[in-house]
Amino acid sequence: MKVLRTPEDRFAALEEDWPASYAEVSDPDDPPEAALRMAYVDLGPRSVEAPVALLLHGEPTWSFLYRDVVADLVARGVRCVVPDLVGFGRSDKPVRVADHSYARHVEWVRELVVDVLDLHDVVLVGQDWGGLIGLRLVAEHPERFAAVVAANTGLPTGDRDMPEVWWDFRRAVERAEVLDVGRLVASGCARPLRPGAREAYDAPFPDEAFKAGPRAMPLLVPTRPDDPATAANRAAWERLARWERPFLTAFSDLDPITGAMAPVLRRAVPGAAGLEHPVVTGAGHFLQEDDGPALAAAVATVLDL
Repeated sequence: MKVLRTPEDRFAALEEDWPASYAEVSDPDDPPEAALRMAYVDLGPRSVEAPVALLLHGEPTWSFLYRDVVADLVARGVRCVVPDLVGFGRSDKPVRVADHSYARHVEWVRELVVDVLDLHDVVLVGQDWGGLIGLRLVAEHPERFAAVVAANTGLPTGDRDMPEVWWDFRRAVERAEVLDVGRLVASGCARPLRPGAREAYDAPFPDEAFKAGPRAMPLLVPTRPDDPATAANRAAWERLARWERPFLTAFSDLDPITGAMAPVLRRAVPGAAGLEHPVVTGAGHFLQEDDGPALAAAVATVLDL
């Protein structure tokens, strides 16, 4: 697997950023020496009493997306672990679209959370692909997780068609000769990006060779019942149907792609019963950009902070 690594000077001018930590994650289809470097931010208290939040981003963003959420939660005494998915942010970037698969992304995050950091009693915060990956981890390793906050996400099996607006997005990504990542993020927000934010979302990708991850992810969403990820996702739904720990949906009101998933998750997961599920108003798909403090407040509720 050929891999590119974004030069660190691409991130030097960012006004809102944190130092990254790095871990090596392997690929089960490659020999051990083919390890990839995965970046993550780890901020907040490290005491055994401190609650732990795992915040997973999606397509085509990186840990920078959670900066407002993390600042709020750390101030409340929460340890925040925020990975960059492989192919995004400061993490290594496989150069072929075919190097990415749903299963590989789940395994890469599992290695970081379980094998490297050995996290326990975790609150998952998953948005977009962060939920597609994170909900699989919760279902497959329930002993590691204390609660879930699902934000503008889902767990598709391909048994129901995706909304047309999502197909429009997928076709746009497939056809773009030059994939404008910053523009994609801006178009998924209800409010204008703050100065410097668009440049921050472009920073991980010096040229088109670095963008296999953003190009691959729409292709990996299960859209048919025989998709390679469908069986594992169906199994995850069966396990989540027995999940009785807190499961909060914190969706925005202006996301046409994922909005229909909130009531589905609330009906399917027992841990959602009896909770007050907030709606982040005036926010688009990237609710972390539009109203990060509101998402942080939702996370705080499941932590009783």
